[in-house]
Amino acid sequence: MEYNKDKVDEVVLALLQLTVFDDKFSTRAWKGHSWEHLDRLYEKGFIDNPKSKNKSVVITEEGEKKSQALFEKYFAL
Repeated sequence: MEYNKDKVDEVVLALLQLTVFDDKFSTRAWKGHSWEHLDRLYEKGFIDNPKSKNKSVVITEEGEKKSQALFEKYFAL
């Protein structure tokens, strides 16, 4: 099945907002999505490289803002 990958990426980025947390050095979110989607978010500059043993990924400043906006767009009442 073909699908709109950009729309899926938007929803994945929005869903990362559910698991966002600040650590000592950065804003992070738990990695719970497919590598294919996380790789595309990395290529778009919204997250740092997800390929590591860490269970979370660093969200860039731009990614954090976009994630919040998309979460509101798709899920706000």
